[in-house]
Amino acid sequence: MTDSCNPLRDIRLLRYVLASVGALAVDVGCFLLLLAGGMMGAPASAIGYSAGILAHWLLSSRTVFTDTVAERGRKRARQKALFVISALAGLAVTTAIVGMADYLACDPRPAKLVAIAASFMVTWLLRSRVVFRPAG
Repeated sequence: MTDSCNPLRDIRLLRYVLASVGALAVDVGCFLLLLAGGMMGAPASAIGYSAGILAHWLLSSRTVFTDTVAERGRKRARQKALFVISALAGLAVTTAIVGMADYLACDPRPAKLVAIAASFMVTWLLRSRVVFRPAG
């Protein structure tokens, strides 16, 4: 059976999408509040994304990858570090896309939508294949 036909993988992806929506609510809420407060798009995007990172760890480790979360100790610390690295990759993608919109004097909100999609793909691939990879 291929990965694309595996029902467990499909459920995990659905849970990841739902966790991402929750983290996205935190991210975009912060982003819009900071824009409304006069902050430029790129730093507002970076701060919002960073707040979403914490929300995503909590949701991912407790609802998505429950069977592959490492036990407490060194393995869990390593997994958290890899999660943060995956989040930083997503943050870099997000900040670069929104920063380019800032540089081009474009509205950062549509750029944030593009960044959301790009960041989702990057983090899903890293988290499903590296961070929460099943042992063995």
